[in-house]
Amino acid sequence: MLTGPYGMRPALQLRQSQQLALTPQLQQSIRLLQLSTMEINQEVARLLDENPLLEREDEDSAQSYSSAETSSTASTTESTSPHEEAHPAAEEWGEPSFAASSSPDDEDEPRSEVAAELPSLREHLLWQLNMSTLDARDKKIVGLLIDALDENGYLSQPLQEIVELLPPELEISLDDLETALAQLQYLDEPGLGARNLGECLVLQLKALPEDVPGRELALRLAMQHLDLLAAHDFAKLKKVLHCDDASLRVAQALIMQLNPKPGDKYESRAADHVVPDVVVERTKSGWRARLNSEAMPRLRVNQMYANILQQRGEKNAQQLAGQLQEARWFIKNLQQRFDTILRVSQAIVERQHKFLEHGEIGMRPLVLREIADQLELHESTISRVTTQKFMRTPRGVYELKYFFSSGLATESGGACSSTAIRALIKQLVSEEDAKQPLTDSRIAEILAQQGILVARRTVAKYRELLHILPVNLRKSF
Repeated sequence: MLTGPYGMRPALQLRQSQQLALTPQLQQSIRLLQLSTMEINQEVARLLDENPLLEREDEDSAQSYSSAETSSTASTTESTSPHEEAHPAAEEWGEPSFAASSSPDDEDEPRSEVAAELPSLREHLLWQLNMSTLDARDKKIVGLLIDALDENGYLSQPLQEIVELLPPELEISLDDLETALAQLQYLDEPGLGARNLGECLVLQLKALPEDVPGRELALRLAMQHLDLLAAHDFAKLKKVLHCDDASLRVAQALIMQLNPKPGDKYESRAADHVVPDVVVERTKSGWRARLNSEAMPRLRVNQMYANILQQRGEKNAQQLAGQLQEARWFIKNLQQRFDTILRVSQAIVERQHKFLEHGEIGMRPLVLREIADQLELHESTISRVTTQKFMRTPRGVYELKYFFSSGLATESGGACSSTAIRALIKQLVSEEDAKQPLTDSRIAEILAQQGILVARRTVAKYRELLHILPVNLRKSF
């Protein structure tokens, strides 16, 4: 008997297993689905550079994704365009459901906004610096400090530490940096380049006219007593500042008008100026989602190269044949991406129509599985579709993920979304008596009276997410 080196009889075993083979086309389809609009445009630009078989449609003969435009240009396209269909797999798919066709009773569709190229905080300050009259050396030193600012516009790194990190051959002293910091703080809106909150507020107060009511008292508060102001210890503040209630109230109101994060607006502009993938509008038949044509690259196969490929033998045209297949795959997968985005968006709109009509209070609980089950897609697909894809509604622009939230039980046996509960908490706090603000427990009691069962610790968690201060810090005098 033959045995192996360890005294065991060698044997062959056959096992059957099922494994999903990710073809290159499927891999590309999954990848395109998770890309944002900006990343899609970058991918399109890359393929246009690399693949001569792929090109953009001309404006004159472009096939529109709107059936109204398609009907008006169909005869021209059929008779004059030498190019292949923009979507060669249309017969395989059927008519693209994301065409967002116009109907006679629809209102005129507004043009979708296009993301503007707005400068970042660094770019804005460097532009200001270049426009200044400082000499070249001073500009370089100020530029060093601009690079050290955080996203809120603060210089959190000590000047002494920056000096120690600089190469000695630059011959930059601590005095040079202190001078440069003063020049930086003078560049743009007051508050940028501050080293702490107190300095940020002081810079803004000093920029106000001297005759602004409460300015001097507010300066003393910002310089020396921010801790007492944050604790709302008004009795001690009146004592140390030797002022009355009215004067302290004016100074406090002035400080509350200042911006504690002056650089934040520059860093948040990118999120405020996204190109929405989907536009939601009210029609006579209800709320409808349509694709934003501005976010959709229009591509087609270059017919000239395709004709060359047909005329040449396969041996001499292998590279072109591969590029032709790549172009067709990309066009098909791009079409599928937009089709899926629209299907998911319309399903969200149908479930969150009360949000569109009433705002956050009308938001209902929604999870990924609910949409996945309806559309017969995997949850991971819904997750990819809703990440970094944006919907423009009459109430603003939202990421698709915004419409998904967990639910809490109600006395009636239903559920209320966490988004709606946060909106209710925000509304209750905005309407509270500043002299007797609502505690978390009291808010929970009020919500319970409305049939929404929320624990006090849940109220506290939602309040913190809304950046609402605790009750002791909301109390006024």
